[in-house]
Amino acid sequence: MPDELWTLSACAAVDHLKNGTLRPAELLGALAERIAAVNPIINALPTLCFDRAHAVCGDVETSGGGFQSPLHGLPLPIKDSYEVEGVRTTWGSLAFKDHVAVRSDYAVQSIEGAGGVVYAKSNTPEFEAGANTFNAVFGRTVNPWNTKRSAAGSSGGAAAAVATGAAFLAQGSDFACSLRYPASFCGIVGLRPTPGLIPQGPSPVPYQTLSVIGPLARSVADVGLGLDAMTGFDARDPLTRPVEAAAYRVAAEQPKQPTRFAYSADLGVAVVSRQVREIVGSAVDRLAQDGPRVEEVTPDLADCHDAFRPLRAFQFSATRHPVLATARDRLKPEVVWNIEQGLQLTAEDLADAENKRSSLRHEMHRFLDRHDFLITPTAPVAPNPVEERYVSAIEGIELETYLDWLVLGYAITVTGCPAISVPCGFTDDGLPVGLQIVAAPHCEHNLLRMAAWCEAVLGVGLSRPIDPIAHTD
Repeated sequence: MPDELWTLSACAAVDHLKNGTLRPAELLGALAERIAAVNPIINALPTLCFDRAHAVCGDVETSGGGFQSPLHGLPLPIKDSYEVEGVRTTWGSLAFKDHVAVRSDYAVQSIEGAGGVVYAKSNTPEFEAGANTFNAVFGRTVNPWNTKRSAAGSSGGAAAAVATGAAFLAQGSDFACSLRYPASFCGIVGLRPTPGLIPQGPSPVPYQTLSVIGPLARSVADVGLGLDAMTGFDARDPLTRPVEAAAYRVAAEQPKQPTRFAYSADLGVAVVSRQVREIVGSAVDRLAQDGPRVEEVTPDLADCHDAFRPLRAFQFSATRHPVLATARDRLKPEVVWNIEQGLQLTAEDLADAENKRSSLRHEMHRFLDRHDFLITPTAPVAPNPVEERYVSAIEGIELETYLDWLVLGYAITVTGCPAISVPCGFTDDGLPVGLQIVAAPHCEHNLLRMAAWCEAVLGVGLSRPIDPIAHTD
């Protein structure tokens, strides 16, 4: 066992907890020391709740209940857009800067029921809007590979914490790209699962399928462990269903070379930088040399913009319009814009968006029937300057709105397919780049085996957390 416990993988830490060679309180102590060292640099975990965590540890060890479950007392942070009972939860918004939750969200209850011990809240943009993690309450989270760069978002705090050893694994969520882009930017693994796999709520839109919860970790195996802990049936969430033992960690620990997969550099709808195209293309060439049949082909996702954007706007207006009425002057302009776009929608707009979403889903099903998996770049650019609110131009092409650079993520979101980001290489100046792997709905076991094979072949993942490094541009 290493002297620095924060360097353990999540799976190794859980195995030590299971066999009694480590106690949850020891891991909390190691994390507290690591957070004290790195959090002043990266600002990933703005709210800490170690007193609560130690109390939970005591309950877990006394009852033994946590030691019959996937995490066995493993500590992990929760994104600051999900409530944890008795802990400050702000959604990154001045409108809620002093809010303390009176009950935990369903997903948090599920994680704690699986033996997880919550010790911190991870930073997120206001109401998860925008793929750069900054807000007026806590400020910016920066990229640990280069503190002048963005950690992406909206699960940027979670990703930066995992990359630096301030977390073994973390809970995040994904609407347009919010698990996958931070994973790519921070050089870790992030999984967007099939909607309904992980319970969500309470929510004013309980039947929505665009936003999902998922794990971030330094390896595919650790992500599988996180998925085991998060998956479950909750009758309060109408999209969940009774499931047997998930065994996602088992799948993730069994790499399997696919027979075939498709590759698309831009999904036919995105502007992607030459740098990212070259790095991901080189990674795909390496994967192809190992034997699978690879076809460079793109599904027809041309209508993804017209499907996703109205549905996103509707969801923002349905969940956040009361805040617009009471605290408009405290909201960032992107949030106001999203809510107002939703309030202006007509029934015809929504009907057209739903029809297009249905067609896109059928198209992706047919495509994956022929190719099994689809690989794309995760994000269209390497980590951008942290001062940029969003990427506004790629390869000299000006983007019209702040959503335009998110299309590699949301084109998959609207299909309902699970997708995972795996590290695949680095830029010349040492910034990580990820590739996205997409599988058919409810095929997470196959997706994890495929991702583990990619991870093994490419060999560029984090075997040890990194120290935050500030490069000179």
